[in-house]
Amino acid sequence: MEHWPKFNEVLDSANRGTPTESGLCVQCRVDCTGKCETFLSCLKGKKMVYPQDHGKVIFGTNNVNPLGVSYNSLRIQGRSFNSEGIPEGLSHKAEDCLYPNVSFATEFGAKVKTKVRVPLKTGAYGSAALAGQYWDSYAVGAALVGFPLVIGENVMNMDKNLVIENGKVVKAPELDRRIESFMRYYDGYGAIVVQLNYDDIYNGPTVDYVCEKYGDKVIIEIKWGQGAKPINGEVITNDIDYAASLQKIGYVIFPDPSDPAVQAAYKEGKVRTFTRQSRVPYTALDNYEQVREEFLKSIEYMRSKGATRIALKTGSFGMESLAMAIKLSSEADIDLLTVDGSGGGTAMSPWNMMEHWGIPSVLVHAKAWEYGNILAARGERVVDMAFSGGFAREDHIFKALALGAPFTKLAAMGRALMIPGFVGSNIEGVLRPERKAAVHGNWDELPAVVKELGSTPEEIFASYSDVRDKVGAEEINNIPFGAIATWTYVDKLMKGLQQLMAGARKFSVNALDRYDIASLNRETERETGVPFITDIEDEIAQRILRS
Repeated sequence: MEHWPKFNEVLDSANRGTPTESGLCVQCRVDCTGKCETFLSCLKGKKMVYPQDHGKVIFGTNNVNPLGVSYNSLRIQGRSFNSEGIPEGLSHKAEDCLYPNVSFATEFGAKVKTKVRVPLKTGAYGSAALAGQYWDSYAVGAALVGFPLVIGENVMNMDKNLVIENGKVVKAPELDRRIESFMRYYDGYGAIVVQLNYDDIYNGPTVDYVCEKYGDKVIIEIKWGQGAKPINGEVITNDIDYAASLQKIGYVIFPDPSDPAVQAAYKEGKVRTFTRQSRVPYTALDNYEQVREEFLKSIEYMRSKGATRIALKTGSFGMESLAMAIKLSSEADIDLLTVDGSGGGTAMSPWNMMEHWGIPSVLVHAKAWEYGNILAARGERVVDMAFSGGFAREDHIFKALALGAPFTKLAAMGRALMIPGFVGSNIEGVLRPERKAAVHGNWDELPAVVKELGSTPEEIFASYSDVRDKVGAEEINNIPFGAIATWTYVDKLMKGLQQLMAGARKFSVNALDRYDIASLNRETERETGVPFITDIEDEIAQRILRS
């Protein structure tokens, strides 16, 4: 098995654990003291685009001959002339065609357009403990930068303070908290997305509350699945009373907390934990027509309750499921379809399930593009898409957008966009010890890799002044350090993406297309439909030579 290098001497980065293709460790820890590329990018920002110790070293690439089929076996194309997608107000002159002038402004949606400043969205941060603990970092960071943030499945129903009266939700404090945290800094770019899985959608009180209270303010995302697993979310609790309350609102709990034998075993310490199981959708349906009828009915219902923007997330199932997702999303005027490939991460999935199920990201994404083109050739609308599944670097973003163009508007990142929350909160807990418990800091002192940068937030975070300029000298004191780390990390990603796009002579994100990438081996060419790197333009080249 090929692994990403554990140590990068050029960037002076190193993984604590086994690195994946994304560059992240297989297992990210909230208390990690560094120093993978993503960790350092949360602090140094755009400085991490370049090799470290400039002026003292020269260096060479170690990535020119990848094996197999993956995003790493796609190569980014550069050009020596031409320029496309020039932002308004600029010219094709060399002094305007500089990489800082590359524009990321784009939008997605069927009838109601959602504007974004950067072509990113998060994965779904749901009812797992880490999502709630670091939420303010995620929410404030996403709002300030201007990209969509997803509240994952089960958040409302898992809320211990949820109040349902006469079959209607009257209080959902955790969901409200998460939405309000984002909206406080929302300025018209990005969006807050509320994901609903099968349990949420078919629990009338849940879906009604979201649609009626927030239907014109949020995007509601239906979850069919994800890349990490073919089942929906699971949560483990050691509280039998909490398990029983979840059972009462419709969840499947194992072992059964209402069983007297289980209750007795719990008191004796023989049963220590309970697992909440989420149902998987459409188990009673056995063909496309039945799924179509059920899906369209649920969309109609949500719109009747006030939902104005609806999205769909599907996992790395088979080709039939992928085709259904694209066809039905297009037919129903869904605003965004997220296609999640196997290769991403999760807070809770069976390990060997993650390792051995599903379609690798690059393969399912290539098929999504192929199927989108079938609809386009028939004159049908094709839903706007986001690709996800193991992304953490700027080259991933470029390749995902180019591979799916013109349908793909965003690249979605899960774990990578959580790491700034961990890093920033740990730093905040040390520098502001009175805040350590509130922000869930894990460090008692700054590790060496942070101390090298300084001892104040202004010194540690490369983008601190940029955030302060946006929110003001007073409000910066209310901004979680995790949000500042998010801004800093995304700033690095976008600087790197600008450079890659300028090299391809593409000066707006909407100008990217499949001509901007190439396959580095014949197997990748065959499986993705992206031509082999030296075949591209070869005919033109030969005409030049013979002219």
